Amino acid sequence: MILEGINDINGRAQNPITADDLIVAMKQMIERAHTHGIKVIGCTLTPAGTGTGPGEDMRAAVNTFIRTGGVFDAVVDFEAAVLDPASPAPQFKPAFNNGDRLHPNDAGYKAMADAIDVTLFTKK
Repeated sequence: MILEGINDINGRAQNPITADDLIVAMKQMIERAHTHGIKVIGCTLTPAGTGTGPGEDMRAAVNTFIRTGGVFDAVVDFEAAVLDPASPAPQFKPAFNNGDRLHPNDAGYKAMADAIDVTLFTKK
């Protein structure tokens, strides 16, 4: 499972990277894993902060790639698992956030775990 750390998007003021940089890196990891017969499951990035701005645009672009890029063997949608449908911008459901608008709390981690289809780990 590949879950990109949101800090690589929001915390890189001195060495900024782009969505394309992250996508290229993910493709490299997938290619290398596949050469060893390892199945790769992509995980969408959870909401981050206020749900607006350049970091959000990058997060959304990476999530679109994860969902629709066709290079992962499967996708687990962590964003959908914790997203607040009442918020106009992508944000955690209040019950799933630890209060910093960036990290899940225990209930949020449980929602993320519940989003994983364990049959993804069975051999075919």
